[in-house]
Amino acid sequence: MKRIIFLICCIILNIQAAMGITLNGEASFDWVDMTQIQRDSTIEYYHDILFNEQDKMSKNELKFEEYKKDKNYKEHYMLAKDDVKETEDANICAFFFKGNILIIYALQYKSNPHNVFYYDPYGRLRYVDVISENYPNFPYTSKQYKSNGKPVSAIYFKSKDWQYMFNPDGSFKGVWYKEKMYDRKGKQTVIRTNW
Repeated sequence: MKRIIFLICCIILNIQAAMGITLNGEASFDWVDMTQIQRDSTIEYYHDILFNEQDKMSKNELKFEEYKKDKNYKEHYMLAKDDVKETEDANICAFFFKGNILIIYALQYKSNPHNVFYYDPYGRLRYVDVISENYPNFPYTSKQYKSNGKPVSAIYFKSKDWQYMFNPDGSFKGVWYKEKMYDRKGKQTVIRTNW
């Protein structure tokens, strides 16, 4: 009997695939409802993915000499300030202090989508994101470095809405779900506006 039910399920799935029917599923965010043991186990799982893999970047590769100064910083600053998200060559993201003072802007060049470069208002490189090869498909990882190569953070992007963030020493910083960050205990700690 079990074989017949299994066979029927396989036939139904094959018919759906042949007809182009896609089954959609959605994971619900359950961080707050998990037990502490479950949260700790999840943190350890994503920590191992981020920190047990070989870091393929050498100090020389992290220097990014050609990106140390944004040659078009005045233009990029004004575009970021005016909330322009994209140009022909790059995606732009702005970070504001108190809602209206642009403190840093980020450029992700379309010719180099696996890096994001963060500049101060004078076009000086401050941070670099190094994104894994499977980007833009989820899941992917990202590691952020200061312009001198010192690590800042490591993030596992489970989806657009859901990310696990760690400090450079491997300690857990929090889990982002949409605009809210939650700590190890499931308590909301931070809200972001650029999600």
